[in-house]
Amino acid sequence: MNINTFTIKSQEAIQQAQQIAQGYGHQQVENEHIFKAIGEVDENVMPFLLKKLNVNTTVLEQVIEKELERFPKVSGADLMFSQESGKTLNEANLIAKKMQDEYVSIEHMLLAIFKSKSKISRILKDQGVNEKDLQAAIQELRKGGRVTSQSAEETYNSLNKYARNLNELADKGKLDPVIGRDEEIRRILQILSRRTKNNPMLVGEPGTGKTAIAEGLAHRIIQGDVPENLKDKVIYSLDMGALIAGAKYKGEFEERLKAVIKEVTTSDGNIVLFIDEIHTLVGAGGGQGAMDAANILKPALARGELRAVGATTLDEYQKYFEKDKALERRFQKVTVDEPDTESAISILRGLKEKYEAHHKVRIKDEAVIAAVELSQRYITNRFLPDKAIDLMDEAASKLRMEINSKPEELDVLDRKIMQLEIEIEAIKREDDQAKLKALNIDLANIKEARNEIFAKWESEKAVVDNIQKTKQDIEDFKLEAERAERNGDYGKVAELRYGKIKEAQA
Repeated sequence: MNINTFTIKSQEAIQQAQQIAQGYGHQQVENEHIFKAIGEVDENVMPFLLKKLNVNTTVLEQVIEKELERFPKVSGADLMFSQESGKTLNEANLIAKKMQDEYVSIEHMLLAIFKSKSKISRILKDQGVNEKDLQAAIQELRKGGRVTSQSAEETYNSLNKYARNLNELADKGKLDPVIGRDEEIRRILQILSRRTKNNPMLVGEPGTGKTAIAEGLAHRIIQGDVPENLKDKVIYSLDMGALIAGAKYKGEFEERLKAVIKEVTTSDGNIVLFIDEIHTLVGAGGGQGAMDAANILKPALARGELRAVGATTLDEYQKYFEKDKALERRFQKVTVDEPDTESAISILRGLKEKYEAHHKVRIKDEAVIAAVELSQRYITNRFLPDKAIDLMDEAASKLRMEINSKPEELDVLDRKIMQLEIEIEAIKREDDQAKLKALNIDLANIKEARNEIFAKWESEKAVVDNIQKTKQDIEDFKLEAERAERNGDYGKVAELRYGKIKEAQA
């Protein structure tokens, strides 16, 4: 067995299996050790396959644990691979060759373990797994790809790993509503409908709502409020942090990016990739003769295979894109200007309900107008609507904290009670009955006053909590009604809008 023919993850799994066997005091590394090790080192292939095959992972872990406890413990003996596990690793090699792969990866090892005569194979079969379904799940995971590098597992299912599905988040109501910005969204839709160079680039000052426009696009697609040719599009937002994190080996970052681009291009234009802070990609991964991320993006962008929506600030656009003319002409610039005061007020009015539900306070319209006007007057180094949203959020947060905190007069009385109790304990030692009686009367009076204030505060808090719960219910009903309307279930829409929502508002 040549360890160099295995991927990095497979090598890690084999090393981990040896450590697990040593930890249990076993003389031989069995398939059960390898299977447990794969579960510990791999966060991509195995969880995907087990979920796809409807395997109860909790039960599986418990059964494997019991099985490992049954193996004989030997102290002081040299560790070696058993005949069965040796056969499994050779079988994994043969499976890799049969699948025309250059390296033995995690899925080859799992398939070989399943085909073996070991106990773990029987356990998986008892959980309802069969070879045909396992092969199908592997094909779905790989999407027709081959193992051509030692970090192949990192590139599987990469879109779900390194990007967020904005359509899904919009459908679940996890994204804030987007008010206005119709002109910019219309321009993006027009660019996306082009045959080539169909990549809009949102350029504007920080805080003007570039990311919100991409979220607004996802909202529109979910509602079907887009041209016919764009109704089936899914918007994914690239997570640069996840893409870069843990890329320890040279070229691993580029491989991950290539895998994401491949998934987008093979979707036949159904996936639109939103790259926020796109300037961070330009030059990322470069150095020491390595090809930077921009050069990986360029060919796919030029051919129109990769539909991407970029977002960056004016300064970064001038610094990175205007210098690289080849990259600049791949994108169509869409300028996102700072909204005027009236538009900013409309945006905040649209967001108000979300902030009310989060902070569990009521935000008056006067507060919304004041947030915009005061931020415009006094916060000159930032831009609307972001600075006004921050003001509203901060004020609501302060008020919520005051509601949740103990009132000041209650706090004063609590400290007074504590002080008197300490005094009483001190007087008891001196045996001064007159003083003790006076202090006890004072303590009883203060406790009575404290209990009255506490009861009043508790009842007020209960009323506030009840109002907020009703508001949250109304929010949930509205979301449910929107989803039912999209699905054409108008009976449910009527029941929610004219039944449950009216009832909750009453």
